Amino acid sequence: MGRGRQKAKATRQARDIKYYSPATDLSALQQELGGGRGHATRTSSPADDSNDADYAEYGDRYSGDDDGETRRLG
Repeated sequence: MGRGRQKAKATRQARDIKYYSPATDLSALQQELGGGRGHATRTSSPADDSNDADYAEYGDRYSGDDDGETRRLG
């Protein structure tokens, strides 16, 4: 395939991608953005809760309560 044909094909593909607009489900979008009634949002995930427990022991060690001094461990 010659360079002219390659460039024409690339231009055609770029134009197809640029002007492609899939069908949008507006009711699903409204529910996702918080417009749905009775939809409770969760502020933390179960992974967040387990991470807090895993790293709780490091909170005291690295809290920075050394009378204004900062030191580097390790």
